Amino acid sequence: MKVIWFIRSILFAIGQISTLVVFSLVGQLTRPFSFKTRYQFMHYWAKFCLVWVRWTCGVKYRVHGAEKINPKEAGLILARHESAWETFAFQAIFPRQAYVLKRELLKIPFFGWGMALLNPIAIDRGAGRKALNQLIKEGTERLQNGDWVVIFPEGTRMPAGELGKINIGGAMLATKAKAPVYLVAHNAGTYWPKNSFIKQPGTIDVYISGPLNVAEMSASDVNQQIENWLSQHLVTENMVAKEETAKTE
Repeated sequence: MKVIWFIRSILFAIGQISTLVVFSLVGQLTRPFSFKTRYQFMHYWAKFCLVWVRWTCGVKYRVHGAEKINPKEAGLILARHESAWETFAFQAIFPRQAYVLKRELLKIPFFGWGMALLNPIAIDRGAGRKALNQLIKEGTERLQNGDWVVIFPEGTRMPAGELGKINIGGAMLATKAKAPVYLVAHNAGTYWPKNSFIKQPGTIDVYISGPLNVAEMSASDVNQQIENWLSQHLVTENMVAKEETAKTE
């Protein structure tokens, strides 16, 4: 079984990398145009990867709460981060968005070149207060311009079923920008594990909260809401992970 998964994962990687090279290079021709135009071109690569991983590896997904998304008002997405999968999927689930990411990622050949076209908020995580101020300033600007902002409050990819420390940056941006906040949990790491080449077939469940009105909330209140939401869904994720492990033994 694992040999088949490995072969299918190789097929996925071939398609993912070859199309990344094409999109990142051709995408440079869109630099003179608006972010909207660049995004419309580059997000097709993300959609391709979603289709390709389904065809090659059998990784599907279903969304719970999509009807709660209000596309007419840009929102802040505070989401669980377990694999690369969600960076593709969110582009299919939510309206046009900008990601908060580590500045070093933009230096990666092809991948970084493509990401740079998507108007990210690239921060130096070692800059402390300066990085936080940049996040709040640029995040507010993106939201005011009608672009959604994606933040992974745990700061890094976490293993399936394990909750990381919730950083304060996303909550502070939420309280400063006064934009609606959507909390997102999922179990992508069960099928596309952190630091694993092999993708396992299965259906990823994505859970989206209703928009939170943070106007009267403090940053610590928002952080508590994030922790509660993620913890609640990690219980389900742990149950799924145990079932999947049992199937492979």
